[in-house]
Amino acid sequence: MIEILKTIFFRFTRLRSLRARLFVIIFLVGFVPSVIMRYAILESYEDRAVDVRSSDVQNQLKIIANHLIASNYLKDNSSAVINAELEQLSNLYDGRVLIINSALQVVKDTYTIGEGRIIISEEVIKCLKGTSVANYDSDNRYIEMTTPIVELVSENNATPEMPAGTQITHGVMLTSVSTESISATMEILSQKSFIVEVLLLFFLFALALISANLLVIPFGRVTKAISQVKEGFTDEPITVADYLETEHILDAFNQLLYRMKVLDDSRNDFVSNVSHELKTPITSIKVLAESLLNQNDAPAELYREFMLDIAAEIEREDKIINDLLSLVKMDKTAAKMDVTVVDINALTEIILKRLRPIARKRDVELVLESKREVLAEVDEVKLSLILSNLIENAIKYNKEQGTVTVTVDADYQFFSVEVSDLGTGIPEEALEQIYERFYRVDKSHSREIGGTGLGLSIAKNAVLLHKGTIKAISVEGEGTTFTVRIPLNYRAK
Repeated sequence: MIEILKTIFFRFTRLRSLRARLFVIIFLVGFVPSVIMRYAILESYEDRAVDVRSSDVQNQLKIIANHLIASNYLKDNSSAVINAELEQLSNLYDGRVLIINSALQVVKDTYTIGEGRIIISEEVIKCLKGTSVANYDSDNRYIEMTTPIVELVSENNATPEMPAGTQITHGVMLTSVSTESISATMEILSQKSFIVEVLLLFFLFALALISANLLVIPFGRVTKAISQVKEGFTDEPITVADYLETEHILDAFNQLLYRMKVLDDSRNDFVSNVSHELKTPITSIKVLAESLLNQNDAPAELYREFMLDIAAEIEREDKIINDLLSLVKMDKTAAKMDVTVVDINALTEIILKRLRPIARKRDVELVLESKREVLAEVDEVKLSLILSNLIENAIKYNKEQGTVTVTVDADYQFFSVEVSDLGTGIPEEALEQIYERFYRVDKSHSREIGGTGLGLSIAKNAVLLHKGTIKAISVEGEGTTFTVRIPLNYRAK
């Protein structure tokens, strides 16, 4: 039932708006307490009026009870004075008084219809035993109370069984008092409070409507400012400082806006760099080919030299294209992970074996330090790309007769691979940019050794696909250390 009500509630678009909800909340916060207060005041007044009426009547009944004892009225009810007092009390409170003796016989009834009858009542019996009772019947609008007719034993009449001061109950006064006047007063109060409540209802309606509209104005400003950005009228950060909530929303939006700008700039740079990198080998090939075409009697050795240069440029173009394809495949939204349990130590040894010919050409020594055997859930192809790119970079950017040290280690949750070289190092200000596509610290040196500027970008994307991290520490002139940490157990989400 609750779910059905929720469904109905959320189908109403108006009730889903913040303005409508604020209106309802403000209105209810003002109206509900006023209704509760109204009924509480009326109930309190009724209880207080009944208590006062009961107390007044009870005091007068105690006085009359003393007169009844003094005139021995329970045995002789002919006293005109007492009868007049009883009639006066009955008329004053529009009630009825019954004088009942200890034998439960009605001695006097101000209505004169019950005299001489026996009355058996729980309240009367309790009163004869010393417990007075007062009951209020709100439906029939009367108060019924019992008052004991008590005689105190004087010193002259005292006996060992009944010492002086002992109370002897000779009878009971059973009194019914009308509360019509109290009810009439309550009706008047209820009518007046209802009028006040209706006026308050209109006031609260207006107050809730105005307050709800004022409270949502900053959100309208937020919507307008975001719309201006969406329409392209501005790309500057926006702020609406009315509420802390609007500041938080716009802080998040501004961060997103900044991120979009960065991505847009990165995309433009990427397109520009790709165009430049792909155009350079083609331009070289064109120049070499035109040079050959312009020489009618060029010797075979020259042809061979130019063809070797053309082949090198084609190989460079092919490498750039392959790296670009690898980078696209590493896209986190499209890449698929083929996860298996892999021996990391063995995989690292295979990669080092494959790269040793390149290292020997540059007179660089490759060293593997396995601190423990490591088995992990990884995509072997992508992990090979990570290690190959890092180790190959360490070889290419190392100094002559340098060393590349690869360290494999693990703890209870992650395994790590450190690749350290003794090369030229990376400037501190460039450490945050080295993972950008086509970024090179030393462009001239990179071109000499054949780098495309995509290796580290490919490596980082592959690490992120494994839910891992990659970190570089470098000192210029001393070398660089890349540390890759990847969970031992792969989790898809």
